[in-house]
Amino acid sequence: MSADLVWTTLRAEAQAAAVKEPVLSGLLHESILHYGSLECALAYRISRKLGHDVVSEPSLQELFEEAFAGNPVIGAQVREDIQAIHERDPASRGFLSPFLYFKGFQALTAYRLAHHLWNQDRHEIALHLQSSISEVCGVDIHPAAQIGAGILFDHATSIVIGETAVVEDHVSILHEVTLGGTGKARGRRHPHVCRGVLIGAGAKLLGDIKIGECAKIGAGSVVLEDVNAHTTVVGVPAREVGLAPEDPAGCMEHALKVYAQSASLER
Repeated sequence: MSADLVWTTLRAEAQAAAVKEPVLSGLLHESILHYGSLECALAYRISRKLGHDVVSEPSLQELFEEAFAGNPVIGAQVREDIQAIHERDPASRGFLSPFLYFKGFQALTAYRLAHHLWNQDRHEIALHLQSSISEVCGVDIHPAAQIGAGILFDHATSIVIGETAVVEDHVSILHEVTLGGTGKARGRRHPHVCRGVLIGAGAKLLGDIKIGECAKIGAGSVVLEDVNAHTTVVGVPAREVGLAPEDPAGCMEHALKVYAQSASLER
């Protein structure tokens, strides 16, 4: 789907909703239909979420518009994120609900803006945004963390992602997941999650570990060691129980289905 089609589809959904639910027409016009681009609409929507008396909504909106204009990658990433929601979350029937209401999408978009500011050496405002995102959305992502595109935060409540964590493209993460550190040493201390990984609700991934491509982490698991690509791990501590489906992040299959026994278990 092209970038323009994401925006035109969102506008069409907003127009239809304004006709169907006149009580929401003001919200839809001020949040979407008033603007000429997805970036400007998001700058407004996120600033309304995070602004307050001390750091005002207009000042944040201007800051976010500047970030979007100065770094076009952000706009490309959020388009992939909202498409990921549409493709993987059956609760989403289009782009309108994620844009307006899904705190996972909103928190991730706000993180992307904070990450841009962090990379511009504007650490204090980036950390302020981290704090505000945590308070408003219940999602705590350090602005220095590196997160790719096409990410789904499903429900998102209580997701924690630490400073040196890396999350590659096309990853799905459920609520109450932690990508955390161990100990108090500085430097690389958080997980590296490769492309295509699915992390179930409540899973805790701790330390400088690598989660291989298209691995599946079962709900409630505690992962303290590297996970091989294309494998499923479950338990406390997590252990390998078999192969993962071909595309865990895309298929969103959370039930424990052993697709084939791994070589280590067959021996």
